[in-house]
Amino acid sequence: MTSRAFWTPARAPRAGPSTPPDASATSGIKTLPLTIADAPSPNFDERNGAPIDILVLHYTGMETGEASMTRMRDPEAKVAAHYFVDEDGAISQLVPEEKRAWHAGAGCWKGERDVNARSIGIEIQNGGHDFGLPDFVEPQIVAVIALCKEILKRHPIPASHVIGHSDLAPARKQDPGEKFPWARLAEEGIGLWPGEQGVTGGLLGLGDEGEMVAEYQMDLATYGYCPPGHGEFEGETADLTRAFQRHFYPEAVTGAADAETRARLKALLTLSLTA
Repeated sequence: MTSRAFWTPARAPRAGPSTPPDASATSGIKTLPLTIADAPSPNFDERNGAPIDILVLHYTGMETGEASMTRMRDPEAKVAAHYFVDEDGAISQLVPEEKRAWHAGAGCWKGERDVNARSIGIEIQNGGHDFGLPDFVEPQIVAVIALCKEILKRHPIPASHVIGHSDLAPARKQDPGEKFPWARLAEEGIGLWPGEQGVTGGLLGLGDEGEMVAEYQMDLATYGYCPPGHGEFEGETADLTRAFQRHFYPEAVTGAADAETRARLKALLTLSLTA
């Protein structure tokens, strides 16, 4: 492997939980070096002109960083992200950003079914749910934040397009999981975070139907999810709800849309208009 270094801002001052961070807040912040090792993978093809406007964060779901890297560099596996961040914060680039890395698989975001063609993927070393969902460690999260900031400098990725693998493939993926610190990333200007809305009220769940369900599905679609949209709360809507909760309401990953879930979604729609 070879390595290269470039400069990236250190952590910016934290913004309020319901406030999009001010991009100018990083001006004058001391900079730190970010070193990236080249670890080429064959698992990519061409984007064929698609714009890069989605950033997808994953956990590897494998027990060690060595195992994760071996898999992503194996041509038989046919899977790789653009970047890999190990537990110690070491960053490796497997696929050039201009290429279509094979990391997202089947899924949908903002109506786009070929998410690989429009996204940059970051795999973060973590055993995931199969290994007890361990905590992400501080050096790793610091590195992820720095890497995301550099990527967002290079590409016009909207804040609502910074997503987890489970957001685009809710029926088959759970990563990066409910322990991933999305709120902290949003405080650093990476993605959005609605904060607690403090509301209670009716619950939407399996078998419910009607205008409230249709409105909830429409709100999910407006933000970027790809719900069925027929006004019935069935298994697919429950999967989408769990994905939303893993990202934005991790203390209540139930698959049922309580009033707080729906209020956080409404808050995100408002934030996305100004971010």
